[in-house]
Amino acid sequence: MAAVCVYCASSTSIDPALVELASEVGTELARRGHTLVSGGGRVSMMGAVAAAARAGGTTTVGVIPEALSSREIADFDSDELIMTTGMRERKAAMDDRADAFLGLPGGIGTLEEVFEVWTSRSLGMHAKPVVLLNLDGFYDGLLTWLHALADRGFVRPEALALLTVVTSVPEALDAVEDGIRHASRIEAGPSAPVRTD
Repeated sequence: MAAVCVYCASSTSIDPALVELASEVGTELARRGHTLVSGGGRVSMMGAVAAAARAGGTTTVGVIPEALSSREIADFDSDELIMTTGMRERKAAMDDRADAFLGLPGGIGTLEEVFEVWTSRSLGMHAKPVVLLNLDGFYDGLLTWLHALADRGFVRPEALALLTVVTSVPEALDAVEDGIRHASRIEAGPSAPVRTD
C-alpha cells in the first residue's frame, strides 16, 4: 500500500463532471489499496476524492491550514486531519506523507503544488512520481507552453520527461504505481554482489 497525494480543485463553481472525476479517482485509489493524502477540505473535487476513498474502505489523510479550515470546510471525517499554520507547512506535510503525487484538473493552487513537487523531482531532491491527469485536453494549453519553454531552453528535456501526463484514471493510477516501483529501486541503490564461494 502506498500513500498518494492528490492535488485538485476546491472551487464550488466548476463543472460537476470534474467532481465526478475526483470521486472516480478516490474509488480507484481505494480499490487498489492506497492511502489518500489530500488538502483536507470537504468541498468540490477535494471533498469528493476523500469521500469516495473512504467509501471504498481506504485511509484518508487531510492537511489544511487553520486559516482555511472554515473557508474550505475542513474534512473532519478524515481518518487523520492535520492542521498547519500556513500553506508552506501544509505542502511540506503533504509531501512528507506521500509516496507519489497526482494532479487532477484544478486552478492556480493545484498548479502551484504540482509545479513545486515536479521542480524538486527535476532537481533530484526526491524520486517520487509526479503524474498529471489531462482529461479531455484540460491541460493541453499548459503542455504546449511547457514544450515551447523547452524549445527556448528554459526547461530541460530531462525535466519534461519527469512529468508523466496521462488521459484517464486507470492510466493515472498505473503511472503512480509504476513510478513508486521505480523510486523504490532508485532508493534501494545497486544490489550487493552475490557471493558464490
